Amino acid sequence: MRLARLIPFAMAALLLAGAARADDVPGVTDTEIRIGTFGPMAGPGYLYGRLAMNGVEAAFAKANEAGGVNGRKLVLVREDDRCEPAGAIAAVRKLIYDDKVFAIDGGGCSNAAVAVREDVEKAGIPWVVFAAVHDGLTVPVSPVIFSPALTATIESKAQVAFARQQGAKRIAIIAMHDSWGRSRLDPLMATLKEKGITPVADEEMAPDANDATAQVLHLKAANPDAVIVVLYPKPAAVFLRDAAKFGFKPLAIGQSGIGDPAAFEEQVGVPGATANFVTIAMVKVTPDDPAVASWRAEVTRLYPDDRLSVFNLFGIGSAEVLIEALRQSGHDLTRAKFIDVMNHLTNFQTDVYGGPITCTPADHRCNKNPVWLKKDPGGAIHVVAVTPVD
Repeated sequence: MRLARLIPFAMAALLLAGAARADDVPGVTDTEIRIGTFGPMAGPGYLYGRLAMNGVEAAFAKANEAGGVNGRKLVLVREDDRCEPAGAIAAVRKLIYDDKVFAIDGGGCSNAAVAVREDVEKAGIPWVVFAAVHDGLTVPVSPVIFSPALTATIESKAQVAFARQQGAKRIAIIAMHDSWGRSRLDPLMATLKEKGITPVADEEMAPDANDATAQVLHLKAANPDAVIVVLYPKPAAVFLRDAAKFGFKPLAIGQSGIGDPAAFEEQVGVPGATANFVTIAMVKVTPDDPAVASWRAEVTRLYPDDRLSVFNLFGIGSAEVLIEALRQSGHDLTRAKFIDVMNHLTNFQTDVYGGPITCTPADHRCNKNPVWLKKDPGGAIHVVAVTPVD
């Protein structure tokens, strides 16, 4: 009889002990897992921040509707970094020390993201990168940072490979020379040198440029078959707009910073000016693809004023990776378990990335399958090719 009376108390003690253990892990309770995210939530960089965050939120909502992950619901905590290093440092410190999130799924702007590497490593908090491509995030290997996003070197190698596959013999470059541009331009130049290619022209544009007449005329005089574009969407739009004005129509090869051809065509605003433009995306599907109909419905449900975009898909892909690692980590979740799972994630297929996601302890560049997108003028976006990179 006495034993029977003690059983409820023993069970309660066990439950309390379990709750205490969960509460000892930052961001984890018996009922939820708090995940932080940071990136620009307004201004021209919102594509890499707010839209990607909305994709993460859609993936979390779908997982929560199915019962959560190992019985816990996912909660996303957002912070705005304004696409600035100082803003990112403040945002990430708030997520770690005030919001006490379990992990981070975020990082939109490369310069801002790479600025927080030291803080993230010091805190030992896992970070899954959803958009930033700076090589400094993953090289040298960080014990806690994993990138299912592409990286600058991988994209640069893909740009050169694609130009050569299209038969380009004379390759030119137009690029920003700020820290973001150099993070892409340096590996691009190294790749060209490795292949024995000397650019026929190398033009610079500022991020806030409103005119590209001089650059277009210099490039046109060099007579390239292909121009590799290392620009933000705004200067890239100015470049293609002015190129069309002067009848300069080479193959223009973009990168994931211009990952939404539909939004870019609208920004250029000149019919036919993007007819020879192709760009890298991190994802193998387009927003109108029937394969992502359920994601389109989920994003529309959560954000009725938004159309599904390529940048939403960036967030969805990274969240699928994070959710899988949480699932494999089991109910007794710790950061150490999560990091170990990420270090051994092998051939994980998401709904959106161009190839399987594989991370190893020696290489946290987990996505090596750049996808090429092209938009028919006034028509649909379609996948041109996938260029796997070693």
